[in-house]
Amino acid sequence: MSGRRRLFHKLVSLDEVEKIVDKYIELRPLGVERVRLYDALGRVLAEDIYAPIDHPPFDRSEYDGYAVRAEDTYGADETNPVELRVVGSSTVGVLPEVEVREGCAVEVATGAPLPRGANAVVMEELCERKGEKVSVWRSVPPGHGIAFTGSDISFGDLVLKRGTVLGPRELGLLAGLGIGSVQVYRRVRVAVLSTGNEVVEPGRELAPGMVYDANSAFLLAALRELGADATYAGHLPDDYDVLYRRLRELVDDYDVIMTSGGTSAGESDLVYRVFNDLGKPGVVVHGIKLKPGKPTVIAVVGNKLLIGLPGFPLSCTMVFLTVVRPIIAKLLGVEETKSRSSVTARFAYRLRTGYGRTWLIPVSLVRRRDNLVAYPVSMSSGDISPLVRAEGFVVVPEKKEILEEGDEVEVLLFDRELSLPELIVIGSHDIALCRLLDIAKLSRLSKVISIGSLRGIHAVSRGEGDIAPTHLLDEESGEYNLPIIEKLGVKKQLALVRGYARRIGFIVRRGNPKNIRSFRDIIEKDVVFVNRNRGSGTRTFIDLMLRRAASELGLSFDEVVAKVRGYTYEVKTHTAVAAAVAHGRADVGVGIEYAAHVYNLDFIPLGEEIMDFAINRESLDKEVVKVFVDTLRGREFAEVLSRMPGYRVVKDTGEFIA
Repeated sequence: MSGRRRLFHKLVSLDEVEKIVDKYIELRPLGVERVRLYDALGRVLAEDIYAPIDHPPFDRSEYDGYAVRAEDTYGADETNPVELRVVGSSTVGVLPEVEVREGCAVEVATGAPLPRGANAVVMEELCERKGEKVSVWRSVPPGHGIAFTGSDISFGDLVLKRGTVLGPRELGLLAGLGIGSVQVYRRVRVAVLSTGNEVVEPGRELAPGMVYDANSAFLLAALRELGADATYAGHLPDDYDVLYRRLRELVDDYDVIMTSGGTSAGESDLVYRVFNDLGKPGVVVHGIKLKPGKPTVIAVVGNKLLIGLPGFPLSCTMVFLTVVRPIIAKLLGVEETKSRSSVTARFAYRLRTGYGRTWLIPVSLVRRRDNLVAYPVSMSSGDISPLVRAEGFVVVPEKKEILEEGDEVEVLLFDRELSLPELIVIGSHDIALCRLLDIAKLSRLSKVISIGSLRGIHAVSRGEGDIAPTHLLDEESGEYNLPIIEKLGVKKQLALVRGYARRIGFIVRRGNPKNIRSFRDIIEKDVVFVNRNRGSGTRTFIDLMLRRAASELGLSFDEVVAKVRGYTYEVKTHTAVAAAVAHGRADVGVGIEYAAHVYNLDFIPLGEEIMDFAINRESLDKEVVKVFVDTLRGREFAEVLSRMPGYRVVKDTGEFIA
């Protein structure tokens, strides 16, 4: 087929998608079947379950002891025990023939039926038996130690509703009521495929320009978790004929076909064309007013549903959660699919979202005293880290253009319950920090949010985190961190602990082909520079060096910036700087020596910067913070740091300097 290009003809709103699909395929369960209880895990009940028996089915003892008349124990204590005559015993599984009369007792086992005449059970620990007599050292009220018939579940009680997903707890309850099989909705059969010439299966070698297939693993797990019968149907290239033949085969065997990639409107984006050519009515949705997730395609072929998800992982994930999951859940018969657990939080900082599209923003949550604060994790559709770094996401309506700092937002949680770590580290990104947390055995107890040194200091000073890694250079004094904290006016809120040193310099290709030695070379030579993000300590250093170079050249800072090719090409981490150089997108960047080492690049030292840790003073008494500081000053961390190129401890590492 020739390379046709078709623009998104009509973007639909998020809340319109289900209504459109429901016009062509009724969104209800696909059928009912009966399965054995032992095979029902993850299935969805197609019937209400009423208790066929009482539970417990008879009056029984809750522990080993003696069945008595409560009245016979009144007044008993350790100094004046009551003596009763033992007239028999009751064991599990057998109805007792013996009867409890005045002054008598029957020995009973845990779970054994209660004998006639008894209205209480005394634990054996409160009794002493000698021959046919038992001394009772404590009085008990009527009903003590007895589970009466139907006290847990009464005959005829509604115990599980239609639409319930059967998990281990539900299956245990049904088994306890003697139910051996149940009516469940038929599973939705879903074929999952990935598309794209650039996509590589995980486990294989990654060639330049290629990406691993993150989507298939996520989709299969998410569908199976929901209860669908999901099958991986393979990876397909950007070839119309191959796509058409394979999807044509699958349409006959599956209820839903789900692809990822190739859903935009470019010449190599073939999915919507294949979907449309497979049968009537064809594509019913091509493009949603959503970010991320705009290039989503939904088609109907006969009575089969075809869903084309975006190839970028974050887009794929968010569209699945907000659009696809509710549709599949309705086909499975799962009730209340949209009632996702949520919490209320304050948005961390001002963010322009853009009018006309619903924005889905993954956020990481931290606690500020009694309130939660939501920090955006990523706005890049291709990212995969938000899948684990975020606790949930914020839905920003189409007509809202700006989220202001402090705006109250609803955060839809990825998990049923919110669980926040004990230690929040928020500030500059640093590779050695991960080693430090690991040595301290704090990795599982902590959350690291990389937002830059400056934002981290402000966040921790407000109580939104415990520790802020920072390496901000003060231009006037030439010192790191402490002068900045003093100038920001947050010294009362923060303690500063000396960290470690790391060499910083130019990262260039092997052999330094552009012969870059100074910042003047970046200004005057024909080179492409990769910059760091604003608010980071490295960016502060870069701008300081450029100001000095501008002074030497008799130029203003703005004039110098205009001469630097790539000054606005900003990345968030040191390894991203090295990657830009390694991949040829830039000739030079400023980063730490360790990043150059990882990417096998040359490193030209410019100096050392000090990575310190600003700690909220209210957090100093937390055990995890104490462990962090003790590990920082410990020998094991110093040894690990010495093996990392460009890193070293300093004489006062781990000491409080403010």
